[in-house]
Amino acid sequence: MRVFTPTEIAHRAGNKYIGVLVAAKFARYVNEFPKDRAVEREKKLTTTSLEELAIGDLKYKITRRRRQEA
Repeated sequence: MRVFTPTEIAHRAGNKYIGVLVAAKFARYVNEFPKDRAVEREKKLTTTSLEELAIGDLKYKITRRRRQEA
């Protein structure tokens, strides 16, 4: 299992909290893909997404939430 330091994640994401949120969202997105039962993944989705973020292959865009009107 690979360990990612907060500094390593913050280096690419600008902020360690945003980095973890982006990686988690990407892991949820990848989990939605159809699964091939014949092939087992060697890594967890969160590990894979953190690796992608740490090496700079994960591109993302932060958007502001719309306010809900009451």
